[in-house]
Amino acid sequence: MIDHLADAGVETAVVNVHYLADQLEAHLKRADERLRIVISDEREQLLETGGGVAKALPLIDADPFYVINADNLWVDGAANALRQLASQWDDSVMDALLLLVPYARAEGYEGAGDFHMDQMGRLRRRVERRLAPYVFSGIQILSKRLFTDLPEGPFSLNLLYDRAMEAGRLFGAQHAGLWYHVGTASAIEETEAALARA
Repeated sequence: MIDHLADAGVETAVVNVHYLADQLEAHLKRADERLRIVISDEREQLLETGGGVAKALPLIDADPFYVINADNLWVDGAANALRQLASQWDDSVMDALLLLVPYARAEGYEGAGDFHMDQMGRLRRRVERRLAPYVFSGIQILSKRLFTDLPEGPFSLNLLYDRAMEAGRLFGAQHAGLWYHVGTASAIEETEAALARA
């Protein structure tokens, strides 16, 4: 992930730490020197996706900015996925731009899909008990405009996606490369095997 960020021209990454925080910080000190790493410490309380970004916001000097979940691994297609996402950002109409993977190509994913996308790229959520054609990759660009009137403590980014969707400002872009969900130890083994085959 750090390599992808550096390849996309990102100069600073803010990493939130909680579980095995000391080990993660030690590892990050040896990370790619093309990137400055700043730690957002969640040792005392895990803040979920939204609360974690909200806590890190004072450390983020870009607007908009990338947010990337740690439980995924991707291989770029013909272009760098992060640069592709940035090239599709339109600040006049977007508050959030999510990188999506077609359901059929979402390796290691066991859900029913997350979103439908119209021809303009606007997103709407999956209807309950139905499949959706796109899975959210955990890779996105967000505007700081979203981070107003926030709840205290832990909360999900889904709260902010819903706000953006209601305003018609939640968009998606399709990932052209490979993507793997690696949220468990067994998924890591499966991903390593899939990458070896690829």
